[in-house]
Amino acid sequence: MDFPWLTTIILFPIVAALFIPLIPDKDGKTVRWYALIVGLIDFCAIVYTFYRYYDLTEPGMQLVETYAWIPQLNLNWSVGVDGLAMPLVILTGFITTLAILAAWPVTLKPKLFYFLMLAMYGGQIAVFAVQDILLFFLVWELELIPVYIILAIWGGKKRQYAATKFILYTAGGSLFILAAALTMAFHGDTVTFDMQALAAKDYGVALEVWLYAAFLIAYGVKLPIFPLHTWLPDAHGEATAPAHMLLAGILLKMGGYALIRMNAGMLPDAHAVFAPALVILGVVNIIYAALTSFAQRNLKRKIAYSSISHMGFVLIGIASYTDLGMSGAVLQMVSHGLIGASLFFLVGCTYDRTHTLMLDEMGGVGQKMKKVFAMWTVCALASLALPGMSGFVAELMVFVGFATSDAYSLTFRVVVVCLAAVGVILTPIYLLSMLRELLYGPENKELVEHEVLVDAEPREVFVIGSLLIPIIGIGLYPKLLTQVYDATTVQLTARLRESVPSLIRRDQVAAQPTAMAVQSAPSLKD
Repeated sequence: MDFPWLTTIILFPIVAALFIPLIPDKDGKTVRWYALIVGLIDFCAIVYTFYRYYDLTEPGMQLVETYAWIPQLNLNWSVGVDGLAMPLVILTGFITTLAILAAWPVTLKPKLFYFLMLAMYGGQIAVFAVQDILLFFLVWELELIPVYIILAIWGGKKRQYAATKFILYTAGGSLFILAAALTMAFHGDTVTFDMQALAAKDYGVALEVWLYAAFLIAYGVKLPIFPLHTWLPDAHGEATAPAHMLLAGILLKMGGYALIRMNAGMLPDAHAVFAPALVILGVVNIIYAALTSFAQRNLKRKIAYSSISHMGFVLIGIASYTDLGMSGAVLQMVSHGLIGASLFFLVGCTYDRTHTLMLDEMGGVGQKMKKVFAMWTVCALASLALPGMSGFVAELMVFVGFATSDAYSLTFRVVVVCLAAVGVILTPIYLLSMLRELLYGPENKELVEHEVLVDAEPREVFVIGSLLIPIIGIGLYPKLLTQVYDATTVQLTARLRESVPSLIRRDQVAAQPTAMAVQSAPSLKD
């Protein structure tokens, strides 16, 4: 327990990346193995730390490490994890390691590419683990740089436009994080950047609302929330398969994590003001993005809008004021991280063979690539929330959690559930129609004659198989994941309910029969 496990997990891939320029390698074959081994070692360290030292019944911070960094500013290197952060740390290690394996064909500037991948590995884990709000802002910003460079160098024809739009949106949103963080730190009699100390401060409802709005803009860009989402389809439209996996699998989850950690966890009174708006924005995300995805003819953009639609369930779950809804929001983040990474990896595999992303130019490729056909089918079924897959459990928990919430009127709940159900209906329509155009039907003779449509290689089957194992495992036995964060989300939901007077009264009334039953129950002496 005295060993700094979290600090080691964060810094190991970053330090290992510094040695890449010293590796004698021209074609990238050595450096890719080096990066993969580093990723595997760090992922194994994450799993060992979770298995050995993480207590599933403890709702608070665990594995806390605090070291003085800049004492004059009261700035510390402070890291720790709870039930909200730990699943996302594991997801980060898992997805990033597979993304390194997915980058196997990269031959353009391989040293720089794998250097950025390993640097991003540590930066992403740091976002979920740091407990100092100014340090959070720094790692949030530093994590953006590798993504920008990967998009700008290894992207498609419009990579410069997509990379510039990405950095303008995300860095612009980060200014709101800095402004809100400094306001919280200097508010009151004490100056502190510690997140737990900031959560205990009394800001007053008016200031909380302004702080909440600032954070909502910043994290709404990353989630992404309509209308702050427009950078995502462009970024996905030009990214390579490894960048796709990191964008869909991890970066979007940073926005959801920060909304729960800071907006809901640190500003519960303002959350009561904004919760109905979050629900409405979630419904807009689901329906608007599903309709837009239905109309897309570009394969990457279709899956990108599908991601935006699925993240709408996270917003509804966060604002549900129920244990089940909040649990569903966290489960949806992990589930979509796995499913989104698998779909975008398959987009990359398909493009490598067909050299086109337009569905009109495809058709019947499943006849030549039977393994790719099978992988596409299973992953698309997972995305449309087929029972037995993780997406079904997550969306069902959000639906039931919100439908049974006593924080909203019956009319509002019925309208929201019915509108969100429209998105659920649209999802299988556009995904199954995509499969039909991509894999079924008559072959495009020009495509077959000019492209070598080889089937999936073992590396690609391994990547998809690795992602499908937790997707199906969580779908069949959700407790595999929910037990990791249940204690934390239950405690968080209870705190949120304490900020709503009507919910406090209902909880007190509900607790009275239980208390009377305990008092009237015969004791062991009787």
